Amino acid sequence: MCGHCGCSGDKTRLSEPGKDTHKHLHHDGDSLQLQRALLAGNDELARQNRDWLTANRISCINLMGTPGAGKTRLLEATFAYAHTQASWPTMAVLEGDQHTENDARRIQACGGRAVQINTGTGCHLDARMIQAGLTSLAPPAGALVLVENVGNLVCPALFDLGEQHRVAMMAVTDGDDKPEKYPHLFAGCELAIINKADLLPYLDISLDKIKASLRRLNPHIGILVLSARTGEGLNAWYDWLLARSGHD
Repeated sequence: MCGHCGCSGDKTRLSEPGKDTHKHLHHDGDSLQLQRALLAGNDELARQNRDWLTANRISCINLMGTPGAGKTRLLEATFAYAHTQASWPTMAVLEGDQHTENDARRIQACGGRAVQINTGTGCHLDARMIQAGLTSLAPPAGALVLVENVGNLVCPALFDLGEQHRVAMMAVTDGDDKPEKYPHLFAGCELAIINKADLLPYLDISLDKIKASLRRLNPHIGILVLSARTGEGLNAWYDWLLARSGHD
């Protein structure tokens, strides 16, 4: 049990689809009394991860958001675009889900390298899982690593993974009150992506309300409205990503 959000991580499983690389990561402790120690331990591992990433000139993006926001679809589109760009950095993905290797297989199907991190009953990734994932992934120096966190607007925001950049993603189908309901995640990200813009004509929501809520929470947050399905607005995402990869 993580001690902060009450999730259980005793069934964490790490694998790379197509390879016999299954590993089981076990949490110690089960009490809320361990909350501070656990977070402190996580922060120390996150620092180690960040130092390793920096030393190897690797940029790491933590992509967090609602279930069904379109995170994997966005990554698929990103790999499709990267394959057309000779100067694009090497990319790899750490996929976080409670169960299945579905998302890692989708990344592999579009020509990407991916390691799946299954958290069992856990509802977020933590720095220890990322450390193990990076070891399995073994990205080359100068690479761009994208972490697709478990679909959840609460717990992922609490755990530093060692990433340099945080992105919050929601879909217009989630409703226009999500930033207000889950302020911690959106306030702690430098970019908010509002996906499925192609569905706006069919929904009774206010895009202006979403943007206003985001800016109240974080006046400096970048906001991208796009559709990973149709390609609307994706060039702005590619530009943002490339600028943070060190290869712009």
